[in-house]
Amino acid sequence: MRYVVILMCAVAISSCPADAQHDTSEVTKVYRLLLIDGSEIVGTILKEDSAQVEFQSVSKISMLVPRNQIKTIVPLRGSVVDGEFRRSDPNYTRLFFAPTGRALKNGQGYFSAYEIFFPFVAIGIGDIVTLAGGMSLIPGASNQIFYFAPKITPLHLQNFDLSAGVLYINALGSGFSGGGIVYGVGTYGSSDHALTVGLGWGFAGGEIANKPILLLGGELRLSNSIKLISENWIPPGTDLVVYSFGFRFFGENLAADLGFFRPSKMETGGFPFIPWIGFAYNFGAR
Repeated sequence: MRYVVILMCAVAISSCPADAQHDTSEVTKVYRLLLIDGSEIVGTILKEDSAQVEFQSVSKISMLVPRNQIKTIVPLRGSVVDGEFRRSDPNYTRLFFAPTGRALKNGQGYFSAYEIFFPFVAIGIGDIVTLAGGMSLIPGASNQIFYFAPKITPLHLQNFDLSAGVLYINALGSGFSGGGIVYGVGTYGSSDHALTVGLGWGFAGGEIANKPILLLGGELRLSNSIKLISENWIPPGTDLVVYSFGFRFFGENLAADLGFFRPSKMETGGFPFIPWIGFAYNFGAR
């Protein structure tokens, strides 16, 4: 499993410069044109007025479409690669649970649920700040936990994002002062393949760890709607490593994760992994 993770990260790093080999344009003004007869066209708007829309498909076919034949015009997120539209991963700000260095855009947000019982809501402010948090919904539990996770992204380049944030966790009615982790994380690469590296310092009871835990994660697109993901944690002062691998299945707004975690020293005679299930519905700005 260790070699699988290393190989995936190596492929992600080596693939990043390969984008220059394709006719790739980030989609800022690409739309889905839905006609009243039910047909759909993806492309760009060249010109429009009250009577018609001059539209060019991703395969460079231009057409004039009368307004009375158009049902809706929907903006899309993604990229055009070699004349084919490739949608973006809508949950690009997270791996399985750990954050990437990327920020939500202003007004963009998502609702997610991890392992079914841990909902999470996030919203982007000014393309820099992400506010997120939630509360557990564990049936029969005498105390539910709540969590708050603000993040700021001061550096955003074409293929690199750098963020810092805090995850604070506490339990309702427990009398505990709470704890969590303060971190910095960077992501290098594209929506198709990227490497994420982070350092986090745990804190609790007014004290903070003097050595960080290391996060190493990777993303690798397998198809237009499937991505391979790995999220791995290396605590300080120990030879314990928590490995993971799995898949993200996504459409325009919805992403579903199926992952498998394993601590390096876990002993089990049954299924060797801890399953991970997550869902995220994204909304807002495009």
